[in-house]
Amino acid sequence: MCKDCGCGITGDVSIGGQSSRAVSSPLLGGAHSHDHEHGDSHHHHHDDHDHGPEHSHQTVTVQKSILEKNERLAERNRGFFKAKKLLVLNVLSSPGSGKTTLIQQTAAALAKKLRLGVIVGDLATDNDAARLRAAGVPVVQVTTGTVCHLDAEMVARAAGQLDLDALDVLIIENVGNLVCPADYDLGEDLRVVLLSVTEGEDKPLKYPPIFHSANVAVVTKSDLAVAAGFDREKAIDNLHRIGHHARVFELSAKTGEGMAAWVEFLVQQRQAVKG
Repeated sequence: MCKDCGCGITGDVSIGGQSSRAVSSPLLGGAHSHDHEHGDSHHHHHDDHDHGPEHSHQTVTVQKSILEKNERLAERNRGFFKAKKLLVLNVLSSPGSGKTTLIQQTAAALAKKLRLGVIVGDLATDNDAARLRAAGVPVVQVTTGTVCHLDAEMVARAAGQLDLDALDVLIIENVGNLVCPADYDLGEDLRVVLLSVTEGEDKPLKYPPIFHSANVAVVTKSDLAVAAGFDREKAIDNLHRIGHHARVFELSAKTGEGMAAWVEFLVQQRQAVKG
């Protein structure tokens, strides 16, 4: 995963249309530059050239440092969000599983109950953010370039562009990927993993880390189950085998089937956070 392949070394990231170097956030104590992290990467490459046989050792050291830094920032995010009495969801899935549609319909269903804002992560384009913005949802786009996940620092900077005092729920739509995001805590209250009926019943078995880490599993596009030949019982069994502690919802954001239970769950979770 990211700690092994090196994609956790962040390149140019755009947050809300600005380079991450230019974005400040109260979660990070104001303005901050990525120069230090880039410096680590630069020295790492020099180490590779000077000490070829030690390449593997140096890579592990750098990745460990990145993940440890992320854990510290995630805890800072969590404390900040808790002080704001925000319910924060980290929504993950493979591409095309219906994250944006689910968020859009969730926002509409919660409109008279809770105020919702969104941070959207994608490698390129702001298509999903534009859809949510058109629906009246406050949203910040994080364009990650080559990075296949969001990390706690990206989330902190994006959150700094939202009026968190005007929100009850913050949804983080992570980059479409079932591998790398599993390694990165963002400071969320709940990790929500989607499984579309069009993906097949064995996804939890193929990608166990992300399903095992989920607090909630949502089976999406249930209206297409028959057409896709989806074996519901096998899928639910696989979800329980891998993520035995996760709450499971089955729904169709398109038809509205199952949405009431999902929305009520969020209302209850927000009340618990509010205290």
